[in-house]
Amino acid sequence: MTTPRISLRRLRRSLLSVAAAGAALALATPAGAADVDTGRPPGPGAARAAVPAQTAAGWAAGTRSYLVITAPGDTSAARDAVAANGGSVFAHYDAIGVVVAHSSSAGFAAAMRSVAGVQKVGATRTSDVPADAYSPTLPSAPGQSSTTLTETARWDMTRINADKAWAVSTGSPSVTVGVLDTGVDDRHQDIAPNFDTADSVSCAYGKADTRAGAWRDVGSHGTHVAGTIAAAKNGKGVVGVAPGVKIASVRIAEPSTSMFFAENTICGFMWAGDHGFDVTNNSYYTDPWMFNCPDDPDQAAIIEGVRRAQEYAQGKGSLQVAAAGNSNYDLANKRSDSSSPNDSTPVNRTITNACVDIPTELPGVVTVAAMGNGNIKASYSNFGRDVIDVAAPGGDGAYGVYSTLPGGKYGNMNGTSMASPHVAGVAALLKSADPAATPADLRARLGSQATDTACPSDGRCTGTTAKNAFFGEGQVDALKAVGGTTPPPGRYFENTADVTVTDNATVESPITVTGVTGNAPAALKVGVDVKHTYRGDLVLSLVAPDGSVHSLEDFADGDSGDDVVKTYTVDASSQAASGTWKLRVRDIAAQDTGRIDAWNLTF
Repeated sequence: MTTPRISLRRLRRSLLSVAAAGAALALATPAGAADVDTGRPPGPGAARAAVPAQTAAGWAAGTRSYLVITAPGDTSAARDAVAANGGSVFAHYDAIGVVVAHSSSAGFAAAMRSVAGVQKVGATRTSDVPADAYSPTLPSAPGQSSTTLTETARWDMTRINADKAWAVSTGSPSVTVGVLDTGVDDRHQDIAPNFDTADSVSCAYGKADTRAGAWRDVGSHGTHVAGTIAAAKNGKGVVGVAPGVKIASVRIAEPSTSMFFAENTICGFMWAGDHGFDVTNNSYYTDPWMFNCPDDPDQAAIIEGVRRAQEYAQGKGSLQVAAAGNSNYDLANKRSDSSSPNDSTPVNRTITNACVDIPTELPGVVTVAAMGNGNIKASYSNFGRDVIDVAAPGGDGAYGVYSTLPGGKYGNMNGTSMASPHVAGVAALLKSADPAATPADLRARLGSQATDTACPSDGRCTGTTAKNAFFGEGQVDALKAVGGTTPPPGRYFENTADVTVTDNATVESPITVTGVTGNAPAALKVGVDVKHTYRGDLVLSLVAPDGSVHSLEDFADGDSGDDVVKTYTVDASSQAASGTWKLRVRDIAAQDTGRIDAWNLTF
């Protein structure tokens, strides 16, 4: 199987937008090379091309979308006023007092602000509503590829002890995590076993579209996120943090632009609350403003509308988890924004901390920063004292987060978009262990159970080891979430000497084990870090001191991915532990070479 190379770009928190499969930021692109995870999909959110008026009844050039905010309850008076002032009602959410209105009148917002009982009115975009909003096109169902990939303990899962947690609990199927994103490929072999069709929907444009398949991915970002949360433990591909829980897709991204406007987010949160989602993952920011400022009437309405919807979902028992963003920006010291509005022409503007990134900075939302492989902040991750709640693996540089992609495929992405679903998965495990836990309970436990992570030598990281600007209360821990305890570490041996892997050759790297009596364990851990430009050429084996050979992996010839960074489990209980063990790497083709960078054994 060919693994797509995904390019890093815009989906932020969630998305680091992927290029090849429409996903989030990619491993192939060095993190920090672009606005790594802005929370949206491939490519900048440019204004969409004009659509001929005749393509959809009721649509006209210049049609814009507005939030009309009134008192929660009966919105009929506000809806009547919309019609009386040159607009039409596209959707309404009476429980929170929000009406989504469309109008092509330049004076619509000003007129509505003078209506008695109307509290706020604001345009949700600086571009036209697309004609597709009136007759949405269903996303295509991608053809599915089978895989020869087998599940291994990936670096991101071992960092949060998910591999140990699975031995205790994989989560409950009565727990549902909503993926508010670009959509999810429900037919993917690693997602289908856990997918909740009945509670999946499209909220693109701000109104629920319950047609079968409306929830499918218009990029690849949402499918990648879903796999990290709950890819099935079925022996294929990858395993999610909580492989026993259910996944529901709420597509809030619009096709062609993959942008997430306020009305879409509001619809998503209302759906989450009404459909009993225990947790939602939000790897995006609400377009078109990276930060919404309350002194701007349009942005003030966006803040209020999304805040009310999030509060509604939370009141119904749903915890929202959100990515912090990929701009390496201090969210606790906001000064400027040059990327907004991203659906037309961005402008340079001065901002303050009163301006908020939504939904990640809304009250009650868990804000997640990204880490690389180690106790390090990912180079691109946003940060901020008393803004970041917790941290999780998001990938950086050579270490990407490997997960599902549409069509039965798999690939690497990097971004806070990838960190957030790790936390959503841990929250789902917490809810599985304690069904009575409230969103506030889950939020508190994520922090109290997190592994304290000290600041590096970086003046931007202020605070204490227990809570600081880079990692919040620390890196989440899946094992603690299921009530497990970390076993005492085994004896650890490592060889970091480079060994060149040439074409059509076999090489070995030795590790001499001493001081370990008796036989090796039935679960000997073999950590492998091989740098190679085409791993489909490789066959990996472990050679025991007595010469017996344990096969680790024979990569599919078509696996064009770079590098092998994995931990394998080997039953070596029939061999003596002490002696010289060897990692054997065989290259079976020409053109691509590499090296054994390091490898280790844990007894």
